[in-house]
Amino acid sequence: MLHPLIRLFASRPQLLAEHVAAYADLFAEEFASATALMRQRWALQLVGGACLAVAATLAGVAVMLLAALPTVAWPWALALVPAVPGALGVWIILRGRTARTEARFAGLRRQLAADAELMRSTGES
Repeated sequence: MLHPLIRLFASRPQLLAEHVAAYADLFAEEFASATALMRQRWALQLVGGACLAVAATLAGVAVMLLAALPTVAWPWALALVPAVPGALGVWIILRGRTARTEARFAGLRRQLAADAELMRSTGES
């Protein structure tokens, strides 16, 4: 005895083609969303790393200035200047790590589960 869905797809193959096309569209949509999220995270990590590199360079300049000029008028400024891009870089990197962490391809998984349930329920009757 043939499964009712196999009989349906054998008699009306356009339904199977439409179903496969719908899966392809759903996959393309989910893939585009996951790709955009990955690009956003990479961009944030890159910008945060650049900020940390600038902070390290400015900290090195501050150390050289303190070594060359022991009597600096505003020594707190030598610590504040590299701290600003350093704090910004850390904040950007942390934001990139916590940006939208919902499950990827969740819609595709839900659709596959719904189709599997339909197959099971159709086979039981």
